Amino acid sequence: MEHEQTLPEQPEGEETAVRRPRAGRRTVLLIAGAAVLGVLAGTVTGYAIQYDRRPTPLPPLAQQKIDQPKPQAPNESTSARSINANRWHKTDDDLTKLLIEAPSGAKVTSSGYETPDEFSADYYKQPNQGLGFLLRKDIRRIAGRRWSEDDRNYISVQLFQFADRTGADAYQNDKGYLEKKEYAGNKGKDLPGVPAAYGHLWIDSEAHEKPGYYPVRSSRVVARRGDIVMEIEYTNNRGTIDENTVVELAKRQWERL
Repeated sequence: MEHEQTLPEQPEGEETAVRRPRAGRRTVLLIAGAAVLGVLAGTVTGYAIQYDRRPTPLPPLAQQKIDQPKPQAPNESTSARSINANRWHKTDDDLTKLLIEAPSGAKVTSSGYETPDEFSADYYKQPNQGLGFLLRKDIRRIAGRRWSEDDRNYISVQLFQFADRTGADAYQNDKGYLEKKEYAGNKGKDLPGVPAAYGHLWIDSEAHEKPGYYPVRSSRVVARRGDIVMEIEYTNNRGTIDENTVVELAKRQWERL
């Protein structure tokens, strides 16, 4: 005789144990929700109370009025520098004041400002292209001083100020042609006392000679500080260049910028 198979009855304790966690989670959610609502209600109530209240006045200052200099009316001594004293930089002044002086006994051949077209006509083989380059780089001012010493050494010191450092950097780096044989014929070297990326010195590898003329040898220094590039050309018509003399000259000019 077959007996019906029946599943064993689960104890009530186990069934209760399975269901209790569900009830516990609901309780936790209810408590958390009530807490959030309580915080929101308290915040809203606080803002409502503060909104209806009159603002609390601040205590009076210990010094009711601060003494300040009275503004002065413009007069004949008023200038852009006096108006913008806190923003004034020495490079905004007369650029020729930053040029080093020629040594005692030297013969000064020129000193002062040059226009970009005057400089381009004297400096570039293709003046129109050179002038276009300067104008694209926003050249502001060019100041220079030239002198000779004993009819042997010829020195030219020039300062080029651009609208910003970008233009000055472009002019400084546009000197790759100096490596060609017809110019210095070498890569040059870093200028002593100046960060490597900001100053360079070239000295001709050999003198340039033509029949009936003295041998000519030149050196060139190009260095940048801010929006100003200084360029020094030192030429000797006996075929000799004292590097220390050129470096000392460049150092003096660098310190004035």
